[in-house]
Amino acid sequence: MEAHILWKGIEYESLENCLIDTTEEGTEISSTIVGQYAGKIYLIDYQIRTNAAWETLFVAIESRVNHQTQHWQLEGDGQGNWRKNGKVCQQFGGCIDVDIPLTPFTNTLPINRLKLAIGETQLINVIYLDLLAEEFKPVQQKYIRLKEEVYHYENVPNDFEAAITVDANGLVVNYPALFERRALLGHRA
Repeated sequence: MEAHILWKGIEYESLENCLIDTTEEGTEISSTIVGQYAGKIYLIDYQIRTNAAWETLFVAIESRVNHQTQHWQLEGDGQGNWRKNGKVCQQFGGCIDVDIPLTPFTNTLPINRLKLAIGETQLINVIYLDLLAEEFKPVQQKYIRLKEEVYHYENVPNDFEAAITVDANGLVVNYPALFERRALLGHRA
């Protein structure tokens, strides 16, 4: 699958240009987000690499918020063991996925990894990467597959919930009040 997606961030007043390339070995994502939120102007570049099972192996982020630039790198083994900027990071133990709240793409990671049947529920641990607050922490999230292309998502620690509509490849089409897909090019399954 190759996809070139443009998402509009409603709450975060953003645009995201995301390139996704999936092969037999895994998926590589390269994306840029620009926007403004809570008096901050931001530019985020991120890269994510997964294995064929959609287990996250690598995340690199360059974040420019107002006049401050930060770089982060996470390396995982797909089994929940992580290094942050080269150092073992035990606080993320057991987390397979990452969640960057500024993008709907990171919902695709657990959706494609879990392959839930309709009606099935899964509670997972993820690394929550709040780039605007510069806060990285493990959190619990719940996914329930309601229909073929609709998932109920819940961020357990803060009681946030949404019904997310995705396409046949698990890519977000509509995330109510947060994100909507504006364009999709070069898509093939």
